[in-house]
Amino acid sequence: MDSLKGYWLAVFTNESEQPEWWRRKLALWEREKASIVKVSGRGERFREFRFDDKTSQEYLLHLSFLIKQAEHYHLEEQQLFYRVELKNGKIIKHEEVPRRQRAKDNPNLILEDSGGTRQDFVYDRREAVRYAERWWNSYNPDFREFEVDCTNYVSQCMLAGGAPMRGAPVRERGWWYTGDNWSFSWAVAHSLRWYLSGSTSGLKGKEVASPEELLPGDVICYDFEGDGRWDHNTIVVNKDANGMPLVNAHTNNSRNRYWTYEDSAAWTPNIQYKFFRIGE
Repeated sequence: MDSLKGYWLAVFTNESEQPEWWRRKLALWEREKASIVKVSGRGERFREFRFDDKTSQEYLLHLSFLIKQAEHYHLEEQQLFYRVELKNGKIIKHEEVPRRQRAKDNPNLILEDSGGTRQDFVYDRREAVRYAERWWNSYNPDFREFEVDCTNYVSQCMLAGGAPMRGAPVRERGWWYTGDNWSFSWAVAHSLRWYLSGSTSGLKGKEVASPEELLPGDVICYDFEGDGRWDHNTIVVNKDANGMPLVNAHTNNSRNRYWTYEDSAAWTPNIQYKFFRIGE
């Protein structure tokens, strides 16, 4: 891994070697009148292939960023998946491995349960955030781990905050998980976005106009390409010095990440967001 150590040292010290996501991260914190004062990381190789004089490795990179904003500090953490090809020990190709979910269900399928009883609940934001912090970089064995796990993780957080499940066993209705089965809205980003905006009892979301209105425990939905197919969900766990949300997420596991996701490989200039207050 010595070649990779040299690669990442160049990324963070040599402007000409910086990948696009790192330039966007620097730019977003400069815009927010903040700076990244320290970067640390470690890599963990989990797969390797050898053929002739070439080696292909896949590894998990855990990065930590200490952010200073006015007199306020916070630690952001991310996990990224990378693939590197080496020839005679020299890097010839290095790229992030995308892990993205495209919608497989129709948003019109996620409808309010007809004839269902009203389910009022008090959303415990503290418990939702506590769960988000406990499991941001690991997986609760009581639930299935999905390859694209962002919505499953956010659903677990809301459940920990007291959101009631309903609709089982019909996958196209409600929001629920039984251990060997689950609703589309539990695990598919596109479905949860539409469920939150359409539900009138139990778990429901009140759409707000700006991220400043969100509180810890609330949810942000992301349409990276702006094509109407929602790709990703995060949960708000904190606010920065300007009152803007910091979020946790799964898939590329992240903690205290700035809400815009401008530093994501999936980000595009066409990105669209939806902001949901939970339990209101």
